[in-house]
Amino acid sequence: MSSSTVASASGQVADPLAAYAGRQVWLDGRLVPAERATVSVFDHGVLYGDGVFEGIRFYAGRVLKLRTHLERLFASARAIRMELPYTLDELSDATKKTVEANGLNDGYIRLVATRGAGTMGLNPFQCPQPCVYIIAATIQLYPQEFYDHGLKVVCSSFLRNHPQALSPRIKSLNYLNNILAKIEAIDNGVLEAVMFNHLGNVSECTGDNVFLVRPRDGRPTLFTPPLSAGVLEGVTMNLVIELAQRAGIPVVREDQTRHDLYTADEIFLTGTAAEVIPVTDVDGRPIGPPTHSGEPGPITRQLIKSFRDMIATGVPED
Repeated sequence: MSSSTVASASGQVADPLAAYAGRQVWLDGRLVPAERATVSVFDHGVLYGDGVFEGIRFYAGRVLKLRTHLERLFASARAIRMELPYTLDELSDATKKTVEANGLNDGYIRLVATRGAGTMGLNPFQCPQPCVYIIAATIQLYPQEFYDHGLKVVCSSFLRNHPQALSPRIKSLNYLNNILAKIEAIDNGVLEAVMFNHLGNVSECTGDNVFLVRPRDGRPTLFTPPLSAGVLEGVTMNLVIELAQRAGIPVVREDQTRHDLYTADEIFLTGTAAEVIPVTDVDGRPIGPPTHSGEPGPITRQLIKSFRDMIATGVPED
């Protein structure tokens, strides 16, 4: 990994909003210029991180697993007792309208539902109506070099939120837990960190799900932590599990430890923005057997290709 890549991740952008000039944002039922798309300073999403969101990809103008993402958004909203002012179909239409209005072919959508403006107290029921907005933009989370040669990661000292404190299955606006681990990663010269739960088992990375490859019963097998480990049920994660199963690769959901990371034959991450990306070094330890130590392994490469082939042949929208 080049030092300039990490430096750019930790440095400041001269004008971070320049990339959104001329864009349209769907805000509470209408498209508005990005520079006029504003949220109240009294919004509880700003004051307390009270809200939920989805990150969604689109390719060739088609939105990947849109209905699945929206179902997860509504589930997150129900979990925090937020009643969204739109139906799932209305938000589906609004999302497609936003992509079309911005004239983008491939990109990323951020759909956000905040609690809305209210009193300065914590009481969410003092907020008359949620604020909902949709952003469509371009994105490149990682340079191509990392897909070719793999990411270096570290194990974070910050534990993933305890499920009884804040369920990681709620995709909430409060990402401070993840951000602290992300800062720790950048301070260590890498771009991602593996987070553990209160039992010491692997949970997920700061923004991605984790997969390990190692043999079981003489066959290469995919292992990924169960949802009970404090894992967000990733849409891309489930897509990759489906692709692996179609290819005859066994998938096992069970607890993984730091030792399992260090001794895995392969590791890769999945996420909406990252897609499928190899990990080739954990805490300075090259991953894999001598045949591909420190390089992406064959199962990882196969699943990267399968994912990209799926996108090229027809983006599943449901």
